[in-house]
Amino acid sequence: MKTEAATKSVLVVEDEQSIRDVLVELFETEGNTVTSAELLPEALDKLRTQRFDLIVTDLRLGGKRDGGLQVMALAGMLSPDAMVLVLTAYPDDSNRQASFRLGALHFLEKPVDLATIANYAQTVGVRTAFATSLKE
Repeated sequence: MKTEAATKSVLVVEDEQSIRDVLVELFETEGNTVTSAELLPEALDKLRTQRFDLIVTDLRLGGKRDGGLQVMALAGMLSPDAMVLVLTAYPDDSNRQASFRLGALHFLEKPVDLATIANYAQTVGVRTAFATSLKE
C-alpha cells in the first residue's frame, strides 16, 4: 500500500505577473497547494489564514521598497517553520541583512535560475515541475 506524502503549501508573492505565473507553474505539481499574491495587503491576508512550508517573495512589491520585508516579518510569526526565499532586482547589503534577520534563508538576485529555486524547495520537501521533468 502506497502512502501519500503530506501536502506542501507554497506562497508566491510577486508583483510582476509574468514572474509570478512562472513561479506558480514551477510549484503546481502533485503534492503541493500553491497560493499567490500580487501585492502586500493580499500577501498579508494569505499569511493570516494559512500556514506555509515555502514562501517565495519579491523584496519590492508594488513600489514598496520594504514590502517583502513585511511579508517576512509576518511569516516569521505565523509560519515560523517556512523556508523563505527572497527574490530581488535590487540587491544591497542592508536589504540582505534585514532579510536574513527576518528569517530568509536565501537572498537571490533576479534573474534567478529556476533550477536554483527548485533545489532549495526540494530541501524542505516541496516538489517542483522542474524536478519532475528531469525524472522523465
